[in-house]
Amino acid sequence: MKVLIMAAGVGSRISRHLRGQPKCCVDVNGKPLIRYTLELFKKKGISNIAIVTGYNEHYIHQSLDGFLYTRYFNPFFRVANSISSAWFAQVFLKPDDDMIIMNADVFIEEKILGLLLEETKTPLMISDSTRIEEADYRFNWENNSLKKYGKDLSNEETTGEYVGIARLNKEDLIDFREQVNEAVITEDYHCWWEDIIYRSIGQGKTVYIKDIANNFWAEVDYIEDYERIKQFVQR
Repeated sequence: MKVLIMAAGVGSRISRHLRGQPKCCVDVNGKPLIRYTLELFKKKGISNIAIVTGYNEHYIHQSLDGFLYTRYFNPFFRVANSISSAWFAQVFLKPDDDMIIMNADVFIEEKILGLLLEETKTPLMISDSTRIEEADYRFNWENNSLKKYGKDLSNEETTGEYVGIARLNKEDLIDFREQVNEAVITEDYHCWWEDIIYRSIGQGKTVYIKDIANNFWAEVDYIEDYERIKQFVQR
């Protein structure tokens, strides 16, 4: 298993609270979130990790002093969405092993990673069915198969909130890397890396959902999200 972490973004919705740091460098019980995440993977025996940085990347590398990981830099973090980060990491996308892709600003408790590693169906995306009314990016699924997705789904259409983590097997990576390159070639710079997976549904592919209801996670988009994380780790 290998891991690709997307950490290039500015995080404009919470940036005024972060004093220039990337969101993944917020303090989590005495250590930066990105360091907590890498330690979590290391605990599960996963060491083949790549990180795509951009905005104020020196904070991230300082946070990870002592860790071995592959570095990629996305200089277009202000003008393009995460498809550009995936493109800069395309060497890492080669189909030599199964892969977890995640956004760096996501905090998950250890049990969630265990649940993800136990899954065999792919492509797989993590969601939380307990978050409906407050959901940001929304999923609708049936029998663990993704049907609809987007920020504009109504509460009635929403089955849960997307967590920011996906798992792809080696076969998935072949098409994923091809589609990442196609998006960049056609100048689809507003595309997110997740959009590549969503688009495969229209091509007849099943995208599976893992519901991690009643396990703790948070994406650091707003200061309230960060407060939730601090309350969890300090309890």
